[in-house]
Amino acid sequence: MQREKLQCKNLHEYMRSLSPAILDKLYNHPATCLAVFRELPPLARNYVMRLLFLDQPLPQAAVTFWVKKDNQRDHDDCMGIVTGLRLWHSQQLPGGLQGLVLNPIFKENLRIALLGGGKAWADDTSQLGPDKHARDITSLDKYAMERWEVILHFMVGSPSAAVSQDLAQLLIQAGLMKSEGTEAPCITSAGFQFLLLDTSSQLWYFMLQYLHTAETRKMDLVEILSFVFQLSFSTLGKDYSVEGMSESLLTFLQHLREFGLVFQRKRKSRRFYPTRLAINLALGVTGSAVDVHRQGYIVVETNYRIYAYTDSELQLALVALFSEMLYRFPNLVVAQLSRESVQQSIANGISAEQIIHFLRTRAHPVMLKTTPVLPPTITDQVRLWELERDRLQFTEGVLYNQFLSQVDFELLRDYARDLGVLVWENPPKRLMVVTPTGHPDVKRFWKRQKHN
Repeated sequence: MQREKLQCKNLHEYMRSLSPAILDKLYNHPATCLAVFRELPPLARNYVMRLLFLDQPLPQAAVTFWVKKDNQRDHDDCMGIVTGLRLWHSQQLPGGLQGLVLNPIFKENLRIALLGGGKAWADDTSQLGPDKHARDITSLDKYAMERWEVILHFMVGSPSAAVSQDLAQLLIQAGLMKSEGTEAPCITSAGFQFLLLDTSSQLWYFMLQYLHTAETRKMDLVEILSFVFQLSFSTLGKDYSVEGMSESLLTFLQHLREFGLVFQRKRKSRRFYPTRLAINLALGVTGSAVDVHRQGYIVVETNYRIYAYTDSELQLALVALFSEMLYRFPNLVVAQLSRESVQQSIANGISAEQIIHFLRTRAHPVMLKTTPVLPPTITDQVRLWELERDRLQFTEGVLYNQFLSQVDFELLRDYARDLGVLVWENPPKRLMVVTPTGHPDVKRFWKRQKHN
């Protein structure tokens, strides 16, 4: 059974998907311009800096001479990125040649970001006086990871983890969890892939899903995106004021608080502290497939036993998604891979390859010395258990039967086949099944034939 791979856009891919009007509004904020500029490839940054202080369009032919022929591919890639982000556009020169000029809104605000000037990005908290409950960097890091891990615990079904109804709905809309009827939400195949990402990639993917629902929440996408970029340039351990924030932005701040991106002692507190998660958020995905801090604790034996040397509740909950827990000690858990546990996880949308990938990427250093890392007995059996469950493929259809003659049957069957809507046929018994979408056309054709 083919399962979709989790797609996580980086910052530029997401920005290119926005409409030109929204991009121009975003570039009215120096923080956004600096964040976009910071994430450009080095060659593209060089192009932008060369044009930043030019008031006249530069001939396109001149830009092509900035790179050697051997680097033409890099040049084309950078041209595509800068054009897609609307950082520059074409403008006809007096002689009829095409020239390039930076987007005037982007140019003006990037100059402000690089050279200074303009309005302050955040309100000063000096009027509020010193914070009696100030947080240091260590406590902010601890708070951020605790808050984020509550969400991950909720995804793997830990009974002690509870999140708001709004957050649970967002997880379902993002396709990371599913809920049927009155049952509690459970993790999906995409959700399991999500848990295999490193923390920064998880946060960026989650924020993208949040931004997709901004309009349905009656939020201003430009306002909240600009605020995210402002947070990425804030100072860790410094407090910032909420004065002057709109109601929409204050609501967004409370959501960031639940995600662990900002610390605010009380909902009505007049100051907040951005955490390391918020400051690193605009960096987007890092391309890393797993969290390097969570590797190297699993031993798998040929008797289907799993030994997990960890005291992390989250990591144990992940192992429990596809195995049966047998024993638990202070820093060790023994689990068993079984046909029932693996097939139950597959029924929940987790594939055999995802289970194998999880075990391989978190293999104990002792196992990494062997080739292959996982015993072939285990990998083959997990795949077989998946194939055993996926032997049958269900397809919706409409049954046609009770034909008066073989000629009638063959006439309608051939018509359905020509339309490409025939799912199944049994000529000896004069039975055929067509797709639900093709049923109206086949039915109309059959009625015309009967009248004739």
